[in-house]
Amino acid sequence: MSILKVLSAKLDTMTQADRQIAQFIIDHPEQMLTLSSAALAEATGRSQSSVVKFSQKLGYAGYQQLKLAVNKAKAIEWHTPGGVIHGTIDASDSYVTILQKLIGSKLLSMRETLAANNEQTIDLALDSLVKARKIQLAGVGASSLVAKDFSYKLLKLGRMALIDSDSHIQISNASALNETDVLLALSHSGRSLETLRIAEIAKQRGATVISMTGLQPNPLLDLADIHLFTVADEERVRSSAITSRDAQLMLMDMLFILMIRRQADAHDFIHNSESAVTVLKAR
Repeated sequence: MSILKVLSAKLDTMTQADRQIAQFIIDHPEQMLTLSSAALAEATGRSQSSVVKFSQKLGYAGYQQLKLAVNKAKAIEWHTPGGVIHGTIDASDSYVTILQKLIGSKLLSMRETLAANNEQTIDLALDSLVKARKIQLAGVGASSLVAKDFSYKLLKLGRMALIDSDSHIQISNASALNETDVLLALSHSGRSLETLRIAEIAKQRGATVISMTGLQPNPLLDLADIHLFTVADEERVRSSAITSRDAQLMLMDMLFILMIRRQADAHDFIHNSESAVTVLKAR
């Protein structure tokens, strides 16, 4: 995952000193690459030791390693295709501009979500889902719609999948889980009270908890055994969870496709499902 995205996600939880350094790097990555640790310290009003410690808190041996990470982030930075605008949609925008901004934000969110999840973590999630006796999905609001969509896909593979729009029923279902089961909990904020309660109960019952949250530190992340991430450009006031929902859907679809590859009889189940509803379609 791009270090610039990591810094943006963690910004609100940093100390004031670290936040000043991080904000400078986010706002001026090219300039940061030309600065020594002493020069960056002067530019941010901090001490040179603060810059070095900041680098180490992020998991780097020192400032030079942090610069390499920023340089790599800039080198692989993805830009939306020509003619597509990425940004917040304003009331004064024209019809065409709104379309361009919407497409740009959706594309960027999905690309960055893929970059935020490494192959090893995806494999861990797949192993748990494939081996699970029962898979419960938890989520509220827009996340519940994504969870329900994935449950339908799991049913097509012959999997036992549990999902309910009533959070009380979700909590009750979680109390019946055990160590052979998996809970997949969706919450972009990672702070939805109902989802947290379901995850807590599933954890107590010994089930494997897979979280799907944003990159920012959050309680659901702390509860989970396996962490999947979604990246969404929805930091401002919004009318609906648009890009976060798209990021969740894309990640779920990827899991579904990879499960088909893992499950030897997956195509038989899908074929049987299609054959069963064919007779209901108009001729």
